[in-house]
Amino acid sequence: MSATRYTYLGPAGTFTEAALHTLPEAATRELVPLASVQAALDAVRLGEAAGAFVPIENSVEGAVTTTTDELATGAPLMVYREVLLPITFALLVRPGTTLADVKTVTSHPVGHPQVRRWLGTHLPHAQWEAASSNAEGARLVQEGVMDGAFAGEFAAPLYGLEPLVTDIHDAENATTRFVLVGRPGRVSSPTGADKTSMVVWLGDNHPGALLELLQEFAVRGVNLMRIESRPTGQGLGNYCFSIDCEGHLAERRVSETLMGLRRICPQIRFLGSYPRADRRARSARQPGTSDEDFVRAADWLARCLDGRSED
Repeated sequence: MSATRYTYLGPAGTFTEAALHTLPEAATRELVPLASVQAALDAVRLGEAAGAFVPIENSVEGAVTTTTDELATGAPLMVYREVLLPITFALLVRPGTTLADVKTVTSHPVGHPQVRRWLGTHLPHAQWEAASSNAEGARLVQEGVMDGAFAGEFAAPLYGLEPLVTDIHDAENATTRFVLVGRPGRVSSPTGADKTSMVVWLGDNHPGALLELLQEFAVRGVNLMRIESRPTGQGLGNYCFSIDCEGHLAERRVSETLMGLRRICPQIRFLGSYPRADRRARSARQPGTSDEDFVRAADWLARCLDGRSED
């Protein structure tokens, strides 16, 4: 395995690349752009890279389903870091192009909902087509295939383009979340502001099945940060759930939640416990859910087994 190589969703000039450069270790790694999320992750699975950096969630569009589905299938991988990047777009065009000249535009599919209203107002007749990444869209403009691309303004000089309009966004404070993924290994130490990710499969579709899953979190005071259902590919009605929750596997409330899920679910894939990018401490903890509370309860149970419950 190349211990100094990170792959990422390319080509050069993507928001993914910009977010990757916010990691201190990126300065000492060989950064290799690949054409798809799958290719970036497979390079890690095959031992060709130590890590892959990919988008996983957007505050406007929701999950990047390619990433969530890839993490749920194939050889297991783990998330070790996350990065949050504020997103604003520029309309990149070839030099000399005016707004009236723009008849076709492109971007990554996740980018389209973030500029849809602007596009409807300023270019209502322009035809939009998806690109594999925003930087790939810029390349298509460079080659004359498309008239304009919604991408980061920083990508313009890489492709010989000009930002015709900047600071385009339909939603204020739009943010994309990226994750650094590697092969399974030792979980990092808790920081006090952590997140745990997993994929959980239901055993069968019966009334209350999802409630039973959620109760494993609720009774231990573990707050869910994200839950999304994804089809398993095994027929209509068969779903798994991609979940992020507050806390770290080293915390008793989180570890016992995962043990509870393991008892009632046919399959659970642990995707890692890692520091939250926003560095925010956990929400107010429910009474009785600290590690000390779990230890005291276990000690009480041991005394009960010994006939000393009132000691």
